[in-house]
Order: sequence, then C-alpha cells, then structure tokens
Amino acid sequence: MRPGGEGHLTETPTDQRKGELSPDGRTRVKIVIPDDHSMVSLLGSRDELLHVIEGAFGADIHVRGNEITVTGTPEETALVANLFDELTRLLASGAELAADVVERSAAMLRRKSGARPADVLTLDILSARGRTIRPKTLNQKRYVDAIDKHTIVFSIGPAGTGKTYLAMAKAVKALQAKEFNRIILTRPAVEAGERLGFLPGTLYEKIDPYLRPLYDALHDMIDPDSIPKLTAAGTIEIAPLAYMRGRAMPLETPVLTPEGFRPIGSLAVGDLVIGSNGEPTPVIGVYPQGEKDIYRLTTQDGASTLCSGDHLWAVTTRDDRRRGKPLRVLETREMIGDLRANCHRYELPLHSAPVCFPHRPVPVDPYALGLLLGDGCLTAPGTPSFAAGDVELALELQVRLPGIDVRPRGGPDYVLSQGTSPWQGRLLVQNPVTAAVRQLGLYGTRSTTTFVPELYLHNSAEVRLAVLQGLLDTDGGPVAQRGRTCRIQYTTVSPRLRDDVIFLVRSLGGVAYTRVRPALGRTPGRAHGHPVHHRHDAYIIDVRLPAGVEPFRLSRKREEYRAEGGGGRPVRFIESIEPEGKAEAVCISVAAADSLYTTEDFLLTHNTLNDSFIILDEAQNTSPEQMKMFLTRLGFGSKIVVTGDITQVDLPAGQLSGLRLVQEILDGVEDVYFSRLTSHDVVRHKLVGDIVDAYDRYDARRASGADAERLPGGRPRRAGNRAR
Repeated sequence: MRPGGEGHLTETPTDQRKGELSPDGRTRVKIVIPDDHSMVSLLGSRDELLHVIEGAFGADIHVRGNEITVTGTPEETALVANLFDELTRLLASGAELAADVVERSAAMLRRKSGARPADVLTLDILSARGRTIRPKTLNQKRYVDAIDKHTIVFSIGPAGTGKTYLAMAKAVKALQAKEFNRIILTRPAVEAGERLGFLPGTLYEKIDPYLRPLYDALHDMIDPDSIPKLTAAGTIEIAPLAYMRGRAMPLETPVLTPEGFRPIGSLAVGDLVIGSNGEPTPVIGVYPQGEKDIYRLTTQDGASTLCSGDHLWAVTTRDDRRRGKPLRVLETREMIGDLRANCHRYELPLHSAPVCFPHRPVPVDPYALGLLLGDGCLTAPGTPSFAAGDVELALELQVRLPGIDVRPRGGPDYVLSQGTSPWQGRLLVQNPVTAAVRQLGLYGTRSTTTFVPELYLHNSAEVRLAVLQGLLDTDGGPVAQRGRTCRIQYTTVSPRLRDDVIFLVRSLGGVAYTRVRPALGRTPGRAHGHPVHHRHDAYIIDVRLPAGVEPFRLSRKREEYRAEGGGGRPVRFIESIEPEGKAEAVCISVAAADSLYTTEDFLLTHNTLNDSFIILDEAQNTSPEQMKMFLTRLGFGSKIVVTGDITQVDLPAGQLSGLRLVQEILDGVEDVYFSRLTSHDVVRHKLVGDIVDAYDRYDARRASGADAERLPGGRPRRAGNRAR
C-alpha cells in the first residue's frame, strides 16, 4: 500500500511481496520502500531506529538499498511489515521519526487495538513556540477526542501520562479559536495544609510552588511575555481550589427573590432568586465559606453591596463594548486600584427586562395611586382632594376611580366626592378612596411621610410602572440636556418615598441618582405675593429608564421627552471598592444561563464559571465536598477537565478522595467521560512506565496477602498514608 493510502491494518507499502517460506520454515516478507522516502529518515542515523525495531520484534531484518527483508514467525513478520507501513505514512505526513515514536507505534500494533499509529501520532493539537503538541498513545488520542465531545472529562492515570499537559494544550487551542473566553487552572494545595500561613512571603508567593506545574505547562504553549497581560485581563486565572471556591457574600446580604429581598444565608437549594432577565431562577448550590475578608462595592448611582475579595462580577469596559466583546468575569480584588482611566472603567450589566414579581390585586388603580401620592391630600378627616394644574390628570382620576366624582373646587383644586349619596339608610358609608387609603396605611400621611405601599412595590411590572408614571406626571418631568439625551427628574420631601421611587426605577431596569437640596439657605418661594420659606429638605432623583419603558402618560411631558430623544441608555459603573472587615459568608450558584442573580440595590452579580475552559489538576487531593462544589460551579458554555492519580493521595489519613468517590457517583451520567490512562501511556523516560508497573504488581501482591506484614530483615512496617 502506498504511503497515505487506505487499507487493512496488516497491509504494507506497494511492491511488498507475499510471504515466502525460508529454508528453516520461517516466513520471509520483502518490503520495497518507495523512492520518494529517505531510508535514513526511516531507519535513523546509523540505523538507530532499525535497532529499535529489531529489539521490539522477534524477527530478523535485513536492508539492501530500498528493500527490507523480514524473516520470522508469520505473526511477527506481519507486525513488522505493518510497522514499516505506518512509519512510511508518518513520514509522508511530515512527521519526524524518533525512537519513542517507533516504540509507541510498535506497542500499538502489538496490542491489536485496531487503531493505526499514523492516525494517532499525526493528530496535531497545538503548534506553539516551535513545537507541535500531539497525543503519543492511543489512550491519549481517545482522551483528547473525549475533550472535544464531552462537557466534563475525568482523566485518571499515573504521573507522566500527559493528563494535564494535553488538557492545557486543548484549552489554549480553544481560547485561540475563541471557543471560550477564559482559561481557569486550579489544583488543591493539600500539601500546605494549615501550615500555609507560616510560610514566608505574600499569599501568592506561598501558593506559587503548588501552582508551578501549571505555570510551566502554560509557558510551553504561550509567549511568556503575554501571560501577565492575559492574567491581568482575567483571560487566564490560576488559583488553588480552596481560594477559587470563596466567591461569597456575607450571610445577611440581601438577594432578590419573587417575594422580595431575603438574606443570602437563608437561601436553600431549590429556592428561587431573580436573574438578569428579571425572571426567577432556582438556586442549585449553597456553599458555606466560613469567615472571609469583606469589601463594599459601590456604583456611581449610589447602589452598593458587600462581597468577598474573590467574589465574581460580570463587567464590560468601554473598549469591550466598542469591539463587541462579551462580558468579562473579574474578582472583586482584581478591580481594586483599577477603577478609573480618565473615566469609569468597569460597567456592570443591568436587567434586560423588568423584574417579575407575581401579580397581586390592588384596591386602587396603580396610576391613580401614583397621582394621589404626588398631588393628593389624604390627611384631612373630610373628603380627600387633588390639586393639579393639568386638567388631563383630573380626567384620568375620574376614569380610574369608580364611584368617585372628581369635582373642581376652584383653581387647580378638585374634590374626590362619592358619586352617590354617602348615606345608606341611617348608615354613613365611607368614601371609597378614604377606605382604600386606610387599608394601605396611607391615611394621615403627609408630604414628608408618604410612601408607596409594599403591595404595589412587589407587584407586576405593569403595576409598578403605572405607579411610577403617576408620580412622574405629578412631581417629575423631563430635563433636556444640550448634546445629550433627555433625563427624568423627580422631587419629593419624603425620604421613604425617595427610596420607593428608586426601588421602582431599578426594578424596571433603570438607574436613579439622588441628591439633597437643603431647606436651610434656599431662596423662599412665593404664594399670593408673600414669601414662603422651605421647611424640609428636598430629595432630587435623576432617573434613566431603558428604551421601551415610557415614563410619562401626561401628554405634554411625554411629547417633550420623546422630542428630546428619550432617556438614552442607563449605565451603572463601579465607583469604589472598600474593605469592610470580616464576616461569615456563603456562596450560591444558580441555574440562569448567564449565572447572574440580583443582590442588594438590584445589582447583578455572577457566581459560576461561564464560557470557560476549566482544568482541575491533582484532583485526587480533593475531598468529596470540594469535588461537588467544583463540579456544580460549571456554567453554561464551559468545559471541565479533571485530572488525577488515585494512587498518590496526600489527604489526611481517613479522608476519602473526591476523585475516587466521583467515579461511583457519575458513572453512566450523560456527557461525563472517564479516560483511564495506564503505564503504557507514560510519555516520560521509559523507566517511569516500568516503575509504575512494578508498583502495581507490588500493590496486587499486598492485596492478595502474598507479602508478609514485615519488611526484609524482620523490621515491622510503619503505618503510613495509603492511597484512598
């Protein structure tokens, strides 16, 4: 068969003659190598490769010119002929032959795996820094193929089988092909244990020795000068498993649920929280983290929340947005000291749709309630009233308050009287508006104490928007800005109503900035020609609502708002990150596609690993709890490769290895693959494979009781850690 041609595994290059019987009864096969192949490349300098082949098979091999004659048993001659065929195919593909290539090809053929060595050894994974990385054994090729086909791959085998190195090559290749946004490399630093704090140097200097193998592999595949930049940008993260898990928030940090805000420490698996699309999403993992260093992250619109230093945030920069790049995920501490570069650097995402609270029936039309909160009088013991300069608003009240007559009383004032007699027989029936106001707890409130009832705050988006529109139509309005889109401004003297308006705006996907206009020192207003001094501080709220959310129903305000180009795009930037001491913290993961959930002040935060290629190395040193935590952090669009050697467990005595247990738990789970490598897949010095085999034989003898429980010379064995 010609080089590169198709055929059965036992076929050899064209011009091979059929086997003949030699005088001593053995089979003789003559192979003719095509002229376009160099015999030196095939046999090696000074016949080095020929000697390797002779040592691997029980056959005599003689070379004359481009003819190779093989004499031996039928089985051995067939294997040698197939080996030369495979080596010829390798040369035709541009590969260079070396002793280890010949040895691995011979081993594959002898094991009769059905795979062609030329197909295995020509699978290029990555070409970097002048070298090509490819699998060197059949099991390695199956391992590499499994990474392409499965979301989670476990690679279990002895040291030197290329478990981590091949996974790293696949990760770098996928990052270059833009299949993933980042690479996350982690391993447990079990050897350090509690003694880590006594090592000299900074935290990263302490843990560096345990991560060094990952750095070394990475340096083989990526320009070393670019690694710090990729690390700083969050494209590559290398961290011990114990520190990687600590993306947490203090137990009392509010998290938004369909019923309102709840402390994150009270959440359990199966509870619903609000995602970035405003929809409920279930909690799929809760992981207590113990005491953590806590920071307060504050945005430029005044929103803030508490989180750990390694809590994750999905952010974008101005350059990211201009280039159409997706959100990047950074830790809190990564952004400290890097929040500004002539402008705010990191922008947080906002809700893509209004938050979905369940609809609840209300006693008063929500738009009418917003008008009454703005310009109504609900304090007098008599008939409630309304004051507005726009007749349009009075007409709206007439339509939306059944059984009520909105009668003008002179100027901007209107009386909200009952449409029928308040007497039913001898009973005086209460004004429906007054009855509803009492029910909502608003009766007797004044301009400084009024508020939006909880029933309206935690209601459907339609109800919340209608209340906000009523408030803005009375005490708010559009503010045109030269060269910019129109913003919305609202004023109140009630601190509680200020907070409620901000809640409404944020729950609809907008942002609200607030400031105080002190009463002291303000120029007094005038009424009937007389000065009227301000008695209360005023709270000014500047509002930006997303496109599609109409802030006004009053015609003149709505038309002015639209004429000025609407409200533009709401934005929320990180303003500051300040330490807040220590606190007990917990980490949750959610089922949302983007892994975002809503925390305090409607901030969106991130807590799993999306669009990432994640490698967990030395996984035999994870506990079952750590393994579960790690696997359940898997985000959408991500891939996990877990590598380890279950014969080299460094966990404390009696501690079960998470890598051992996970094989029983996930066996048979779809899209999870277990690749098991052996001593035949060792790609270091060939003596390493022999050592592994020797230890396997020794362990087998111990398991069968063949070895005495005393060492040679009668010395007793010392108890020590065994592989668990």
